[in-house]
Amino acid sequence: MKQSDNTRKPVFQSTRFMLPTSHYDRKKADRAVSFIQSLKHTKGIWSGKPFILFPWQEQIIRDVFGTIKATGYRQFNTAFVEICKKAGKSELAAAVALYMLCADHEEGAEIYGCANDRQQASIVFDVARDMVIQSPFLSERIRIIESQKRLVYMPTRSIYQALSSDVASKYGYNVHACIFDELLGQSNRKLYETMTQGSGAARKQPLNFVITTAGSDRTSICFEVHQKALDILQGRKADPTFYPVVYSAPDDADWTDPQVWIKANPSLGKTVDLEYYEQRCSSAKENPAEEIQFRQFHLCQWTNTSVRWMPMDKWDACGDTYCSDDLIGLPCYAGLDLSSTSDLTALVLVFPPEEADGSFRILPYFWLPKDTLQLRVRRDHVMYDVWEKEGFINTTEGNVVHYGFIEKFIRELGERFNIREIAYDRWNASMMVQALEDDGFTMVPFGQGFRDMSNPTKDLMRLVLEKSLRHDRNPVLRWNIDNVFIRTDPAGNLKIDKEKSTEKVDGAVALVMALDRALKNTNSGSSVYDERGLLVL
Repeated sequence: MKQSDNTRKPVFQSTRFMLPTSHYDRKKADRAVSFIQSLKHTKGIWSGKPFILFPWQEQIIRDVFGTIKATGYRQFNTAFVEICKKAGKSELAAAVALYMLCADHEEGAEIYGCANDRQQASIVFDVARDMVIQSPFLSERIRIIESQKRLVYMPTRSIYQALSSDVASKYGYNVHACIFDELLGQSNRKLYETMTQGSGAARKQPLNFVITTAGSDRTSICFEVHQKALDILQGRKADPTFYPVVYSAPDDADWTDPQVWIKANPSLGKTVDLEYYEQRCSSAKENPAEEIQFRQFHLCQWTNTSVRWMPMDKWDACGDTYCSDDLIGLPCYAGLDLSSTSDLTALVLVFPPEEADGSFRILPYFWLPKDTLQLRVRRDHVMYDVWEKEGFINTTEGNVVHYGFIEKFIRELGERFNIREIAYDRWNASMMVQALEDDGFTMVPFGQGFRDMSNPTKDLMRLVLEKSLRHDRNPVLRWNIDNVFIRTDPAGNLKIDKEKSTEKVDGAVALVMALDRALKNTNSGSSVYDERGLLVL
């Protein structure tokens, strides 16, 4: 890919947000652009090449650094840049951080990189560090303290420091610039307010440079700032210190249209290939969860975090005719979701393929308390009674699920099948876990958060779409799968959303846990996503 030569097409400062008393200082704007374009890229095929700004990047730099008040200081104290992933915003933020550190004529400047955690904050820091290493001029003047994620510009005793989220409760920072990466990841407003409100009061022209992709939580600080940016852009509000940039596809646009994609990513075809978008779009057409991710991360649209997940025609296509007797003696892995003692409990066995090109096969089992079965049929309008008569649901005596009965059932399964491991939700499981361990079963605790659930949830969808998973058409499991809503986090991880999934999903949860153990023990402890990364970057 060849980068555009923007030096032949100068971008002039917009007058849209200028105060009547402000003016455009071409010399100051040129100085900022020249400094940044003296830096070099640090990643992939761009590594070592001059950082020639794209038109949209140059517009931001000229507007922010060239719009000057009558006092001679910059008009804008906050620049909010909302744009999709892989557009080049991290590189731009790193370049701005270095300019504020070395070239803004500020003695003892304090530049801070903030994000949801220090690892995220380190993304921009690492780019800035590598830019320094590639610059003979800067590397002679900047000391890199890797252990502290700190750069020290020695001529002015200025620092650039990546911060962890625990600074939200601390004060005393004299901020000259705050580089805020992925504001959508903030769970609350504390860190943002600590670093942007009043912490730079002693500076004449502090700058908060905020970069983010669209989020999903409309109660978050990110959505609040996003809405402020839209209000300013559309003339509903005025804040002469706030510079808004929002690249996003319209909500009602055809998300599969390449002409729409460019509205959210003005760097499409430069920092990321059109082919990548085409592949992600094609995959998203088959998977509602991926559609949400595609819209959020690649079209920069604010989405709902939860989406109904499984295309049931694809699930039904994986139905097969086999029974438990066909699997006797074969190795398998189990997932156990006990839920509450008065609710649906599920155990799912996953049998890895016997041949390299074979399919995973599953056996599900469900339990409900017998005394409340008819009450549940009337209350939930679910045919539990029919499923019990057909043998798809087991019942235990009393008005709560009898865990002792389930333990006995699992012991009997262990005599028929080679159960290698049982993954379980830690909640309310300690007594049963101890009893099963005493019986010789290997019990593996399994978290219900994004960290543990994301990869096997994605793997389950992949196997269904590839028809590499077979099921025996159990109607209870089908009902559970159809009930699943998926929640996504800012990093593109997935998990079953038990709150949004108002109907039962216990069998789906147990299946995901069992599949995780089966995959990790048949693929040398790895998921396909460990090898190739997430589908959405």
